[in-house]
Amino acid sequence: MGKRKKAAKKPTGPRKKEALSTTFQCLFCNHEDSVTVKMEKKLGVGHLQCKVCGQTFQTGINYLSSGVDVYADWVDACDAVAKEASNASSATAKERQRNARVSSRAPRQTAAAGDGEMDGFIEDDEVDAEGEFADDG
Repeated sequence: MGKRKKAAKKPTGPRKKEALSTTFQCLFCNHEDSVTVKMEKKLGVGHLQCKVCGQTFQTGINYLSSGVDVYADWVDACDAVAKEASNASSATAKERQRNARVSSRAPRQTAAAGDGEMDGFIEDDEVDAEGEFADDG
């Protein structure tokens, strides 16, 4: 008693490759399918442009590159710029704090530099006004 033979499967043809998308969401205006990618492989350049806000980007490509690679380069470039800007703003904030601490320790001068008459002049002299002119008796 032998096993039953299974029906032979028909050979499937070559699988269809899904085309990678060439339209994406814009990072700046968040519109879906507004960013189009054009690739000039002979020149080795990939162009990206948003139809809504007009944002553009250009990067170098090779023979293996696709539209997704150009979009990924754009995302990476935007992240790098944002990180650089946050580092610069935090550095300037730290510099402002450091300057504020230094200036609070330094004596304040009310006269302009080089103005000999105003050196040592007290701006707020009303505090001492009564003490000097008070009646003794």
